[in-house]
Amino acid sequence: MTFTPRLLLTLVLSVIVAFAGAWAGAKYMVARTQPEAPLHDLVHRKLNLTAEQERRIDGLERTFAVRRQALEAEMRAANADLARAIAAEHAYSPAVQQAVDRFHRAMGELQKETILHVLAMRRVLTPEQAATFDDTVVKALTEDAS
Repeated sequence: MTFTPRLLLTLVLSVIVAFAGAWAGAKYMVARTQPEAPLHDLVHRKLNLTAEQERRIDGLERTFAVRRQALEAEMRAANADLARAIAAEHAYSPAVQQAVDRFHRAMGELQKETILHVLAMRRVLTPEQAATFDDTVVKALTEDAS
């Protein structure tokens, strides 16, 4: 194998690995910043919500789902931009940095929106329900994901 095919192979593999790493990182961060699964289970199955609490929380969840889907779409679009920039430039270029920054902005917004959503749900709860809710939130945010 001559130098040029080796270089080309190295560049192609680098692009594939970079894209896979960005995708895996996005999945990891979304999972770590959204304590939704344990909270959803707790809120709907274990807190004995009143019908009015259920109605209010369902509304909050519908609103948040729309926002979450939009931000996740933005993260996927940023990853696509990143893949294209790496494939075209094979360097940490301004286009690569711009795609990374775009992804980080969307991910940060998703984390903020998630926290605001969790706090909005908490305001619907009684003090006793909120104490159980708080314990679940703390556990979800501090558990080791490994």
